[in-house]
Amino acid sequence: MIYPVTVPAVAAAAAYVNARFLAYYDLELLRAIIPTVLGGAWKRYRDRVNLFYQLENLATTKSSENRVFLRFQDRAYTYAQAYDTVLRYANWLKNRRGIKRGDLVGLDFQNTDTFIFLFLATWAIGASPALLNYNLTGNPLIHCVNKSTARLVLVDPVVASNVSEDVRSALGDVTFEVVTPELEQEMLAMDNVRPADELRSGFKDEDIAMLIYTSGTTGLPKPAIISWAKAATVANFTFRWLGTNVNDVYYTAMPLYHSTAMLLGFAHTLAAGATFAISRKFSTSGFWNDVRKHDATIIQYVGETCRYLLSAPPNLDPVTGEDLDRKHRVRAAFGNGLRPDVWNRFKERFGIETIAEFYGATEGTFATWNKSRNDFSMGAVGRSGSLYNLILGRNVAIVEVDHETELPHRDPKTGFCTRAPRGEPGELLFRLPPGDINSRFQGYYGDKESTSKKVMRDVFSKGDAWFRTGDVLRWDNENRVYFSDRIGDTFRWKSENVSTAEVAQVVGLHPAVLECNVYGVQVPSHEGRAGCAAVVLNPSGLVQTSGDEARAPRPTDDTLKSLAEHVQRGLPKYALPLFLRVVPEGGLQTTGTNKQQKHNLRSEGVDPAKTGEDEVFWLRNGSYVKFGVADWKELNGGNVKL
Repeated sequence: MIYPVTVPAVAAAAAYVNARFLAYYDLELLRAIIPTVLGGAWKRYRDRVNLFYQLENLATTKSSENRVFLRFQDRAYTYAQAYDTVLRYANWLKNRRGIKRGDLVGLDFQNTDTFIFLFLATWAIGASPALLNYNLTGNPLIHCVNKSTARLVLVDPVVASNVSEDVRSALGDVTFEVVTPELEQEMLAMDNVRPADELRSGFKDEDIAMLIYTSGTTGLPKPAIISWAKAATVANFTFRWLGTNVNDVYYTAMPLYHSTAMLLGFAHTLAAGATFAISRKFSTSGFWNDVRKHDATIIQYVGETCRYLLSAPPNLDPVTGEDLDRKHRVRAAFGNGLRPDVWNRFKERFGIETIAEFYGATEGTFATWNKSRNDFSMGAVGRSGSLYNLILGRNVAIVEVDHETELPHRDPKTGFCTRAPRGEPGELLFRLPPGDINSRFQGYYGDKESTSKKVMRDVFSKGDAWFRTGDVLRWDNENRVYFSDRIGDTFRWKSENVSTAEVAQVVGLHPAVLECNVYGVQVPSHEGRAGCAAVVLNPSGLVQTSGDEARAPRPTDDTLKSLAEHVQRGLPKYALPLFLRVVPEGGLQTTGTNKQQKHNLRSEGVDPAKTGEDEVFWLRNGSYVKFGVADWKELNGGNVKL
């Protein structure tokens, strides 16, 4: 008779432990981590660190050789077909262009099937690709090619005009070769002879698999070394964590020159033995059509991608008028940068069951992960439970920041850093092995100075070493991790630190706001920086003008008053955006991965001589009102206090 009492009691206790300590979530993480670590050790033992062997295995195994590997436009390739093509391209690189083991080959491509085959062909002969941002021209392109040391750069015909005569003459010893259809036929005419194992043998975990460049938002892009271990670990962990299987179709429109699409998209899919579908580049209007065309089950996003998709009108069938927003097989959206004010609206409109959000840096050594199906972890970039924290928690720290120096704060008595209290923002650090940093962090190719700046010593004890992310996050009492701001974006006003991300979240919840970028601006006769929100407004919130009158967008008085009331309800006084800059749709600068850029906006400030045709407003007496030249002069004269 004891069992009817005991079983429910045990079940209730288990449920409590699970909820309190997130035990089930830890088990999911550990089920992904453990086989990934063991698999990496097995590949090292077998001298199969090079990821070319994963393609070869899938292409030569009966159960997977005829499975579709790659989909692009109207073309589809099985693993066996892709392998055959890669071998031909590899022999062309080796025999016709003299590429040797250890060489770096520049790839300047939009997302195409050719790009994938060339990428894999470099691995087949023991070389490595340097992935160039296809938007670059002039000096930034010259800089990136120089840093890579590549002597051959293969170029997509679509972006060939970016490689000007000035670029070619500045890089006289570099061969730029446009991969025309005729050249592709030459490659395909090569024999499909498998390059010898000796070309791929002996690679170590820390050796270069590829170079991926940072976005270059505050300077010229830096080439981050992506090691074999990092590429394999990210790919194998994420496909297990997300539950990707051989029947999945993973679709991305994000650029493959970036780590999110390359490592968490392409490499992830290759590790899972699934199907990878790509489009040349992101298009708001074409995104869901491609998703349906390729029958995708997983989609990828970065930055403001989901906001752009959400701002588009409903996708209607041109014949039947049926709303197609939920007509797809997508079960998960995987990426980073999905803002809390967009998160649930995106899920609900498009019927996405799971959001898989992560935080990580291209050159970083660790990441945080949040697989979310409910509101508990909505907006978080990571979460974990007590077991995971016990095992790996000592390798992660959030420390207090001195926003004047933009460095972690050091206790004047001990000289060591101070961990931020739970729930409080601080810079995220990852532990490095102090005696062998290169085994975990390879840094930037050929740039020891920039590499050394990412490593911090004597953080909590003499001789320890930690990787600086440069990002401010907070870890709450429920073991959820939230992105707060990029160091340098956080600004001080009225002796308080203001998180631009948290202000943008509040502003973005106003129904008239389609997109928002928050930053601090210097104003005369005031210490610190005042908050400014650059916003793209819904047409319903703008004064409607006819053809000839249409110029810069101008908000209605009701919109301005409503926005002012909204921010005053949702933010403390010191965090209020005192200025509002209204920009046209498409007027906010983003990177190639749809991440917002603040540098130019911050430099222009609110000086009417620098803000062009954009109208600027300021918060006065409970509403936003026009800010003009006369007001700027008043500020300059010290006659107005904000």
